[in-house]
Order: sequence, then C-alpha cells, then structure tokens
Amino acid sequence: MKKRVSIGLSITLLASGATSAFASEHHAHPHPKQIKNVEFQSMNAPTTIEDMVKTYTEASVKVTYKDGSVEETPLNYNQLFLSKDKIVDNKGEMIAAGTPIDANGNPIIDRSVPDQPSPYVSDAPDSNSFITINGKSYIISHYEYDSVDNAGEEISGLPASMTLTQVEKDEKTGELTVNHAKKIDFANVNGLWTPCNGSTTEWGTHLGSEEYEPDARAFEEDPSSDAHKDVTSFAERYFGDASKANPYFYGWIPEISVDDNGEASVVKHYSTGRFSHEMMQVLPDNKTALFGDDGNNTMMFMYVADKEKDFSAGTLYAAKFKQKSGENGGKGDLQWIKLGHSTDDEVKSIIDKGVTFSDIFETSEEPREGFTAVKTAASKKVEYLKVKPGMEKAAAFLESRRYGAILGATSEFNKMEGLSVNKKDKKAYMAISYQNSAMLKQPDAVQDDIQLPHLESGVTYQLNMTAGQKDQSKGKIDSRYVPASMEGLVIGKDLEKADAYGNTADPDKIANPDNLTYSEDMNTLFIGEDSDMHTNNFVWAYNVKTKKLSRILSVPVGAEATGLRAVENIENSRYLLSNYQHPGEKLGKKDITAVDKEALEKAMRDSIGIQETGGVGYVSGLPSNEGPQHKKK
Repeated sequence: MKKRVSIGLSITLLASGATSAFASEHHAHPHPKQIKNVEFQSMNAPTTIEDMVKTYTEASVKVTYKDGSVEETPLNYNQLFLSKDKIVDNKGEMIAAGTPIDANGNPIIDRSVPDQPSPYVSDAPDSNSFITINGKSYIISHYEYDSVDNAGEEISGLPASMTLTQVEKDEKTGELTVNHAKKIDFANVNGLWTPCNGSTTEWGTHLGSEEYEPDARAFEEDPSSDAHKDVTSFAERYFGDASKANPYFYGWIPEISVDDNGEASVVKHYSTGRFSHEMMQVLPDNKTALFGDDGNNTMMFMYVADKEKDFSAGTLYAAKFKQKSGENGGKGDLQWIKLGHSTDDEVKSIIDKGVTFSDIFETSEEPREGFTAVKTAASKKVEYLKVKPGMEKAAAFLESRRYGAILGATSEFNKMEGLSVNKKDKKAYMAISYQNSAMLKQPDAVQDDIQLPHLESGVTYQLNMTAGQKDQSKGKIDSRYVPASMEGLVIGKDLEKADAYGNTADPDKIANPDNLTYSEDMNTLFIGEDSDMHTNNFVWAYNVKTKKLSRILSVPVGAEATGLRAVENIENSRYLLSNYQHPGEKLGKKDITAVDKEALEKAMRDSIGIQETGGVGYVSGLPSNEGPQHKKK
C-alpha cells in the first residue's frame, strides 16, 4: 500500500473540556493549563507545480491559555490510502479500495478495452464516518462514481460502493494505519446509487446517500433517455439482469450499522423521501433531520421521526422560502409544508408492487384545469401534474420534490450540498455551492420565491432553529429544532476575469462550498470546496464567533475536497477526516500562465495520475478533548 504519513504535535484537552496540554511523542505538561481559545493560522495558496499537484497543509493552530501564554503547533495531512490501493480482502482476493462489487460480491469488470478487462476503480472517495465498535475503530468511506473507463470515456450507470476499513491508532502519536478492509454488501437493498456526502449518528451508525435519483417519468416514457439507459445499465452490471431495472430502487438514505464482530449491515430509509440526497444531517434531538438536495431546482426537506434514533417511521416536510433580503447572500423565513407520514415498510411495499410514475400522476403537456405547473430537478422542463386518487402517499415519498412543488414548497434551490449542526447555539449550516439558475429572479417562471443576486462562487448559510413551529395547515411540528429562517454566513467573491493561476473566484475566499463539518468546542465550521473556480480546491476553518476564515488544506489541482468529518471523541486524539476525488479533472481547460501548464499536467500524471484515483486521509495536529496523549486506558 502506498502511504504518505506525516505526524505533528497534538494539543489535548482534558475530558471536561475546561483544561488542556500539549502532548507529543517527546513531552507533555505535567499540569495542564486552562485554554482561553483556539485559533487557526492560515496557509498560503499553492504557487508552485510541486505544491499544486499534492495534498498538503502549512497551516497551524494556536492555543491561547488563560495565564496569557500561547503555544502553536503545525497541522499535518496524513494519507491513509488511495482508492486504487489493494487493501480490500474480497473473497480471499485483494482488490482496490474503490472497486464496486455486484449483487454476488464480485468485482464489476471494465471491458471497455476488450483485451484488457480489469475491475473498475473509483477515483471519487467521498463521505467518511469514524465509528468505534467493541473497542475497534472503523472508517466507512463512500466511492461516489468512477470518472472514466479504461478507454478514457465517461461512465454512467455504474453501481457504486462503500468500504469498511478497520484502522489502528498509535497510542503515542495518534497515527492511524490500515488494519484491513472489506466492501459493504448492498444486495439486500438493490445496490447503491451515487453515494455523495453522509453523516455519523450519535448512536454510532453511518447515514449515506443516493444522489441524482433517476427520473422515473423519463425512464417509463422514453427508452432513449439517460434515466432509462443508466438504470438499465446499473441492473445489468449489478444483478446481471436488465429486467430488474427500477428507478424507484434509488434515491434514498442508506443507514449502515457495524456489529461487535465488525460486520456491516444496511437498510434504506424509504420514509425519509426520495430526491437527490446529498446527505442527511440528524439534529440534536436525534429525531429531526435535514437534507441536502443537490442539482438545479431542488428543495429543502425536513424529517421528524416518530422515535429517537429510529428513522424507519416519521413525517416528511418541505420548505417554503419567504425572502426578506438579497444582501450578503440573502436571507428569508421558512414555512414548512407537511407532505405526509409513512414508514419504511409502507413505502417499500409500494415500490415492491411495481408502481410506476404513470400510476401516481396524470400529466398534461399544457396548462389545464386541475393540473399544477411545477419545475423541479426531476425534469428539465415545466410539468403539468395531478396526483391520481389514493396515490398521495406514493407521490409524497417516491416523488417528494414533485409532490412538494404541487403543495407550494419552494423548488428553486441550486446545488444544495453539505450540512452540519451547532448544537449549543441551535444553528445548522448549509452549503449552496452556486447561487445561480433558479435562485435568481425569473419573471416568467412558474414559481419565483427566491430572487437573489448572481454569485457563482456560492454561499454557506446559517439556519436558525426554534421550537413551537407549525406547518402550513397550523399543525404542530413535533420538534424543538425546526429551521425558522436562514441567512448568508460565509460568502464567496467572483472575479471579473481569471487570474494567472486560472482562478475565477477570489482564492482568499471560499468558492463553491460543499462538505461541512462543525466542531462544538472550537466554535469552528470546516468547509471543503467543490469548485471549478479555484484551480486548487481548499479546506477552510471558519470560526463562527470571531468570523475568522483560515485556509488549512490544499488538495491536488482539479480535485474536489470531500469526506470532511470532525472526529472529536477518540481517546487522546482528534482528527479531521478529509479526502479528495478526481484529481486533475478539467485541468486541460484551465487558462494558467503563472506556471508552465504542460509541466503541471505532466507532474499531475506522474504523481497520482489524472482522474485515476482519489485519496482517503485526515488532518492531525488538532486539539483533542480527552486528556494528555500518553494517557493509557
């Protein structure tokens, strides 16, 4: 396994969170001092070819103590493995971490070069969860897709995968290393469709995602559509049987549990609704959840479970945005529209009966009495829809966005990406990667709730949560964490023309925020970029109290920063899990003059390749909250 590891000092906090000490392999304070605050010191953007093609940090973290003393330690990036590294034991054969498997557990083979068949390997590791079960630690990682096949062509309709990696932690340094890994079996839920971001629950499970759900209408009506071709290709590759193609199998939230023996199991939560799931973020009551809905003309959803820590039954809501201002990213109030209540079993039963889009809706090609005009991410055109009698539950949970739009929810959000939550302040954070498209004023649109200025580099929003909220019918919402309003928090800045490095957004501000994760005791929101506007994407630390923004990590040119997860409850150590995917993507299209572009492309190919593999790793040197690093159990 190819591995680059660089371990620095760690700052450690006592379990009470009130005191701390520096600790390393060489020394530790015998009497921990009380911390006043933690501050990240920013690094510069890369300026050389050597730096532009690697994942690295030159940032540091400064701790100020209540006695006035200050200590500072460097951050370090530690790569655990590449998605092409053969660390997975699969039926006695070692395969690459990013290899998708079929319903029988066999690697899915790329036959695009007929005389050189080989397993597909994803270059797109995404979400991570760090979970400790029965004294052993595991990282669950998504492999969102594979960018290109062996023939160099774009791939669609390829089943996706997740890997369960057991890691060992060095007791002195906190360094993580791979013990072993295996693929997670999704055969009992018809496979896995495009897992993007995800989250970790308080009860030690992983909530994944299925992004860009296939359009069931196009699948049914047009055999030449992308939806029909992709779902059919998926069925052929996964089941070996094209007749099993069903768009309603996909677009859900899978929950992955790991038992005491290190075996993973999967359920899909059908009652949380079907749309382009970027991710699901559980709120502090462990029963309310918010979702990212990625794409154009998307919708903000909320789910309130019947029971804590159990998302098999609950009520689904969609938001109506009531704009109050367009300044500083915009702000507005949120009214929640109840779509319905259901259980996983009820929705699965509807799917298993073979329901189709035309079973749920009547359609018209033009305005007609009794039909509602909607424009949602499900279709590129305005649709005129009417729910058939008795099909309201199917519409609410299988076509959540279309049904929400019929009821008046706002379907104008664009590229709704990552989410995180600030428990203490009752705030949630949401990334809107590009503030464009349907979020702009559209006088001729069927709906125009959002009328914000064009900002290609995007906005990270703050959602303000309160109790006592009611839905549009004055029904009580059974949650103390209902977002009642939202406002711009961290705002990008577009450039009028590209700079010498090919950046079209200010490199000293965030461009196209995507992954978010929040650290409560550091008051810090970590933000990862998915941007074509920055030639190198970055991970940032934003202090929600001081408003200081610090660049703390740079990923390879063309790569997206993914997999962000603040891991804070591991004895003696704290980590910021951080991946990168599709390095080198669109590099050839960049207008770069600051360095030799041909030399940059060659360096990218010679290092880890262009769109060949992605990296899974973590940032070390962060404050820990469980005592001096040498403390033993």
